[in-house]
Amino acid sequence: MGEVLALVEARLRTALGEPDARAAVTFLGTDRIEVLRFVDGGLVRYATLGMSARPMADPTAVLADPVKGPRAELVLTVRAGLADTDKVLRPLAVLASTPQVEGVIVAPGASLDVGEPLWPDAPFGSVLVAESGGLVEDLELDEPMDPVRFLPLLPMTSNEAAWKRVHGAQALEERWLAHGTDLRDPLRRSVPLD
Repeated sequence: MGEVLALVEARLRTALGEPDARAAVTFLGTDRIEVLRFVDGGLVRYATLGMSARPMADPTAVLADPVKGPRAELVLTVRAGLADTDKVLRPLAVLASTPQVEGVIVAPGASLDVGEPLWPDAPFGSVLVAESGGLVEDLELDEPMDPVRFLPLLPMTSNEAAWKRVHGAQALEERWLAHGTDLRDPLRRSVPLD
């Protein structure tokens, strides 16, 4: 477990540089989740560290496999200085603990909801999980372990989350693209959904 997290942190440092801050959160009955903050010019990136320590288990499985299964960490990127986004640390840790707490597999296209604003006055209480392989390359582990995927999180307004439930993740991403939505703007409004 510790070896996997050391490799994950090394991959994050290679891709994003040195973190300028980190915080740890532990929820009852779960492993410790850290959130690392990386500042890159006008952007702030938050990455979880700890979610990949164990593989995510199929909630219908009788026994969770301690070695095989998907592994992931979450990455959120926002524009710096527009909102108090450092308050996202606890909500990110909550999202990263979801596989342990709720027994779900976090995968691209999924919606994750924290039930409150991601940071003070944020218009977002949920995120869309995007495809890995962009900003931080997947981390291959020794067989038979699955690679660690670094999944970008795209904040959604409540209207966007409701629209996504009906029309799907791809349709929402296409709508964002068609309207030139700046998904890194921590104060952005909902994309037009009519």
